[in-house]
Amino acid sequence: MSWANTKDAVRLYYEESGSGSAIIFVHEFGGDYRSWEPQMRHFSRRHRCISFSARGFAPSDVPTSVSSYSQRHAVDDILAVMDAAQIEKAHIVGLSMGGFATLHFGLVAPKRALSLTVAGAGYGAEKQHEAYFRDVSLEVARQFETQGSEQFAKTYSLGASRVQFQNKDPRGWAEFATWLGQHNSTGSANTMRGVQAERPSIYDLEAELLVMEVPMLVITGDEDDHCLQPAIFMKKTVPSCGLLVLPKTGHTANLEEPERFNSFVGEFIATVESGRWLKRDPRALPGQIMKTS
Repeated sequence: MSWANTKDAVRLYYEESGSGSAIIFVHEFGGDYRSWEPQMRHFSRRHRCISFSARGFAPSDVPTSVSSYSQRHAVDDILAVMDAAQIEKAHIVGLSMGGFATLHFGLVAPKRALSLTVAGAGYGAEKQHEAYFRDVSLEVARQFETQGSEQFAKTYSLGASRVQFQNKDPRGWAEFATWLGQHNSTGSANTMRGVQAERPSIYDLEAELLVMEVPMLVITGDEDDHCLQPAIFMKKTVPSCGLLVLPKTGHTANLEEPERFNSFVGEFIATVESGRWLKRDPRALPGQIMKTS
């Protein structure tokens, strides 16, 4: 049980286990530090693993002002946890909201990242759905405030990309839904307004992503519809990016398919540490179908 202090005096709760090269796990909007338990248990056999609750998610502080929540705050909070744990460089692994934070971490603090695993990142990125996503995010914030987390979790946990988890693992999904219902409603609402509704589209980051040097693995489920095209975009844009699509899988990939998730992320990290996760071979021309000369 440990605490990190941010630049704006927000306390962040984190837990750690294991030793070796560091992995920082960054949770999604529907999760918290507990969401990474299957990964903490698996990877702490060979790595120093840290999972923390973002601002607005207990036991971390819950600022009451929306201005205390933003995409940049999310990146700075990862750095605050690393600094508190005296970690200079780490593999950053994030899901959804945490995946966006992981991606931005690679742009803001590339020298602190050994690698980036960006899973389930894409909601709101599609340009044709930007306005709709922002409106839905604001409505979700309102529902958390008016209904409270315990009640609204019953609706939120049954989204179109969550039912896959429920169908495969009813017990695991029920635990996820219960933990979601324990979230602070003010923190959830402010996160929706300050982070989700205001973050830039991944497509707007193209120029920066084209020159990103950090090794990256993008993971998406094939039924996580609004993450599929952004995942392909990142694969085509980031020079050292690999893409994993998990079949018959929704949004909560690390919990829905923990063995597959752990296996591929573990292989990615091992390949990075051996110096063999390379940029795409320039001979692999995207427009070429067959070589004729």
